[in-house]
Amino acid sequence: MEKELRLNTFQDLLYYFPYKHIDRTRLFYIHELTADMPFVQIKGEILSFEEKGVGRKRHLIAHFTDGKHVMDLVWFQSAAIKWARKQYHTGIIYIVFGRPTVFNGRINIAHPDIDPADSLSLSSMGLQPYYHTTERMKKSGMESRSIERFTKTLLEKLNGSTAVESQKAPMITVNETLPEWLIRRHALMPLGQSLRAMHYPLSADELRRATYRQKFEELFFIQLNIVRYTRARQQQSRGHIFRVVGNYFNTFYKEYLPFQLTGAQKRVIREIHKDLGCGRQMNRLLQGDVGSGKTLVALMTMLIALDNNYQACLMAPTEILAEQHAATFREFLKNMPVRVELLTGSVTGKRKRGPILEGVADGSVQILIGTHALIEDNVIFHNLGLAVIDEQHRFGVAQRGKLWKKNSIPPHILVMTATPIPRTLAMTLYGDLDVSVIDELPPGRKPIETLHFWEERSESLYRGIRQQVSLGRQIYVVYPLIKESEKIDLKNLEEGYALLCQTFPDMKISKVHGKMKPADKDAEMEKFASGETQILVATTVIEVGVNIPNASVMIIQNAERFGLAQLHQLRGRVGRGAEQSYCILVTKYQLSKETKNRIQTMCETNDGFEIAEADLRLRGPGDLEGTQQSGIAFDLHVANLARDGQLVQLARDTANYVLDNDPKQSLPGNAPMWRRLHELTKNQMDWSNIS
Repeated sequence: MEKELRLNTFQDLLYYFPYKHIDRTRLFYIHELTADMPFVQIKGEILSFEEKGVGRKRHLIAHFTDGKHVMDLVWFQSAAIKWARKQYHTGIIYIVFGRPTVFNGRINIAHPDIDPADSLSLSSMGLQPYYHTTERMKKSGMESRSIERFTKTLLEKLNGSTAVESQKAPMITVNETLPEWLIRRHALMPLGQSLRAMHYPLSADELRRATYRQKFEELFFIQLNIVRYTRARQQQSRGHIFRVVGNYFNTFYKEYLPFQLTGAQKRVIREIHKDLGCGRQMNRLLQGDVGSGKTLVALMTMLIALDNNYQACLMAPTEILAEQHAATFREFLKNMPVRVELLTGSVTGKRKRGPILEGVADGSVQILIGTHALIEDNVIFHNLGLAVIDEQHRFGVAQRGKLWKKNSIPPHILVMTATPIPRTLAMTLYGDLDVSVIDELPPGRKPIETLHFWEERSESLYRGIRQQVSLGRQIYVVYPLIKESEKIDLKNLEEGYALLCQTFPDMKISKVHGKMKPADKDAEMEKFASGETQILVATTVIEVGVNIPNASVMIIQNAERFGLAQLHQLRGRVGRGAEQSYCILVTKYQLSKETKNRIQTMCETNDGFEIAEADLRLRGPGDLEGTQQSGIAFDLHVANLARDGQLVQLARDTANYVLDNDPKQSLPGNAPMWRRLHELTKNQMDWSNIS
């Protein structure tokens, strides 16, 4: 259990909660059983054993009767067979529990739970807990029932009682973690009672109340930790004061601004400007959908830094995205006297790299754009005042933290993301950051029209491609590339590329995937960017970092294999110009209910925040990029950020109330709470000054 489930202490076991409970008060007869029933229990005896098959197909069958009819109990794998042979015997009355299936017309239960009938009191068993175990544990005979026995023994010891299942349900002796006033205020079940009820509830209502207590506690301590260190940072961290909005900013705004700012962009720039002048280090998250104008806001913020004689840098997760930013900045700035340099792993050698590093050190390089190369020790800034981090979830916290050491006073931080983050998730993952949202698209942009095509409708798809190319537009065709099926995926891409070349012999077609040499990949991308080729067949390497206004159609093959967030990111590669753009989701005909919901959501809305909320509901937070590096101090066992939004807000409000009334963490009544927070965070590194 230690290796497989990371259960090292009694406390770990106590907090290893069942994933479900099943009513164990009812017995069934064999003739009542069907293959679509969930879990059942039958009372009877084993008539005989027989083994069948050899090698991997070897299995043990026990013929089991309830006195009227016969069914089969089945064990696979040698360890389980050996264990069952030793454990169970004919002529003894057992209670068998498991999920029934039908094989060769006979009811059977594979790897059932079996107990001597005289050892169980079904009337008092009530809701029985079931625990997740690993395949390796199951092969050794260690299944849910084994964990239940350990948990039951632990609860009995903590109770000082052997009657865990008794109707009196004594409270286990554990130290309360929340103050009495907070428990009363929110009508919470006491901790000891809730822990017992999480494993052995006496009713569905008691389980609901216990679950609520555990969810609240998990979310409350996360929010208390975030609010605590956010307030500490605000009080302690000095920041550069940018007093001036001067020549660089005003010249750009009056003479070089490529288009009118949206109301949202103006609002965000005002929010950032207020932060830059307050004397504290700015830590701000800038959210905005693909194409909403975040890069322009970042550049104008950098120009304010330059007006105050500071340098600025932008750190991007990939070379292609860093190169895209550098090209965009130079295009925006045109002939302004601003030195912008690019530093990535590809910029090598003294002749290329030396002058850049010298310029960064003497201050003549005013804006430095790059990848993680920016945080190398030999990159020494003259006076870094602002660091912009693009798609920050792609960097580890420690990597980002190295930027802080680039100046004696840490630079202001602007974190950008094109992945819209639902409010409840942002409150937890980025709860220590102030948040700005660009929720308008630049003028002239038309919403992308998203359509769903079945694989069989290729002819109408090809007609659409030909029509768009005849209008001078360009087309993306994207295939999935997943590590587990990489060879098959690459074969599909190659076959798709060959088919398109055959179907459109009069068109020029590029091909790009991550397995190509960087030089070959860049050459193909350049052909498409320059308009030399009309169609780009690619994997998701084009998900970020490609901005081609003339590309108006995004065709996503096998769209059922992509998550909502990735589909939305891919769709954002088109719609960069003024022309109507389209996203075509091509899927097979047979789709699961969840996949149909994803496709329908994509077709119904272009709103990234709606899509992010739907993605969170469908997949949960564990699959969202960045959660492993988010700074959450401890694991969620019960709470779910997708479904418990109201509880997240309540936990946040309660955490603020606690710190308003006990800012020095010194009130005696709150001592158990602060002690518990210390226990939860003692192994966590202090990243409180890092976004």
